[in-house]
Amino acid sequence: MIGLKQVRQQRHWNQQKVAIDLHISRESLSYYENGKREPSLSLLVAMSKYFNVSIDYLITGEDFRPR
Repeated sequence: MIGLKQVRQQRHWNQQKVAIDLHISRESLSYYENGKREPSLSLLVAMSKYFNVSIDYLITGEDFRPR
């Protein structure tokens, strides 16, 4: 989840703030950012809304572009 860490750092938010806002543990957020765990689809949707970015961006660090 390359984009998750990028967007959080761009906004200068620490993991604890984001975890509290998303109702998850800071440890879980760290695992998602480092690819040790994958969030559920419902959590991906919540993260997308929270950061106002696409799910594609959260996962790849890039927005979807048709070829």
